[in-house]
Amino acid sequence: MISDWVTRFVVLAFILTPSLPAQEDEFRVYTEHPRLILTTQRLRLLKRERERESQRWRQFDLLVKGAGAWPEPGFALALYYAVSGDQAAGKRAVEWALGPADDLRQLALVYDWCQPVLSSKESAALAAKIRQLIQKRTGNDIATRRDRILALIATADDAEHSEEVPLEQAVRQWRLEYGPALDGGRTTLELPDVYPLLEILHAIRDNLQIELRNAAPGYFAHLAKYLVMGNYPAPYRAPENEFRIPMYLGGIESSGVKSSRIESNNAQPDLNRAALARAAGLSMVAYDNNALDNQFLQGWLIQDRFSLMTPLGAPYEYLWANPYQPGLSYFQLPLVFHDENSGALFARSAWDEDADWFGLYGGEAELFHDGRITVVNQAAGAAAPKPVEIGETSVVVGRTPLQFSMEGGTVLVIGLKPLYPYLVETDDEEMREAATDRAGTLVLEYPSSRMAGVRIHTGALIQ
Repeated sequence: MISDWVTRFVVLAFILTPSLPAQEDEFRVYTEHPRLILTTQRLRLLKRERERESQRWRQFDLLVKGAGAWPEPGFALALYYAVSGDQAAGKRAVEWALGPADDLRQLALVYDWCQPVLSSKESAALAAKIRQLIQKRTGNDIATRRDRILALIATADDAEHSEEVPLEQAVRQWRLEYGPALDGGRTTLELPDVYPLLEILHAIRDNLQIELRNAAPGYFAHLAKYLVMGNYPAPYRAPENEFRIPMYLGGIESSGVKSSRIESNNAQPDLNRAALARAAGLSMVAYDNNALDNQFLQGWLIQDRFSLMTPLGAPYEYLWANPYQPGLSYFQLPLVFHDENSGALFARSAWDEDADWFGLYGGEAELFHDGRITVVNQAAGAAAPKPVEIGETSVVVGRTPLQFSMEGGTVLVIGLKPLYPYLVETDDEEMREAATDRAGTLVLEYPSSRMAGVRIHTGALIQ
């Protein structure tokens, strides 16, 4: 009886006790410099790498002492100073920032990382310059968003906390607009453009304790796989190091065509894009090194021959790579990646570097075969198209009514109407309805030993 009375009392007290309001987000920055990226834990790791003279540190140190031209001098010199305490490097970074430079992100990093070598006059001048540039940067692309957020956090030193309102607006816009657009596939990012996104995530979490991934859970659930599968199989061998080349929409930059061999002199890919794509992967692992998919991503990234050794890439490699983080073999990942929200689709015949590869992203379809990249014309539907075989995956391009033969496995039918129902008729099976994704793709799965004819007819509109 006493036990029942106590239970009833506890339940009644719980019901009558007013619930506490959910903790509201705080948009004021209280953290000390350095606030951007260089957390206590990360600085400890970077200094340890310097003390043990790792290959990454030696390359970074060599490039700084060589006094050569830096693509991002503010970032590189400020990072070198923050880790080494080298006053000369810090002053060089400050001198660069107080000059004609107008790269808002780099100015913010110099201001944040080089506070000990900034005089009060220099600090005020640089802060004023940064705030003026914040007002001028009005674009909504991901890099511009990143620049403004980093600059607001870096210069959050006034007693009035003028950073509070614009940071709250930036987070609200992310939650209501940009995050859901990523999640629903209405906005897509090429691999190199993922890096600014990761810098935003790090800066907001480190300083405001806000997890922005919650506004786009579906996108971030598959981002690690995308950072692996979105690269062509064959690496590019540059003088400094080898590069994995991310899918590029619209043709390889230096030649304007994609029918040339990837290592041909007249079809050299943009290695800066490749470096930023790798930096995005390294930063993703650093953001959440316990996530299972990130451990596969780490296994993909950790091979030394892909370590960035160029003046652009070496600072990123040193900043983000963690040789102490174990990785899982990416050979265990599926050979087909499909995000039905955005329509992103990648397939490989194997994990070998001479494998065949197919990619569909941002509305463009590409085939990589025998070292050559070919754009696939999705509008050219034939009466009886022959499937393109990518290992156990077949890619079919066509318009309905469509008929083809298949030999089992995964069949990807591309070039159809987006978000549209179709009737799929397979020999000796009942007709069934299947809907395309946002890119107009049907993904059909069959037993590997199944051989049959397939017919696809237009179905009814989705209500």
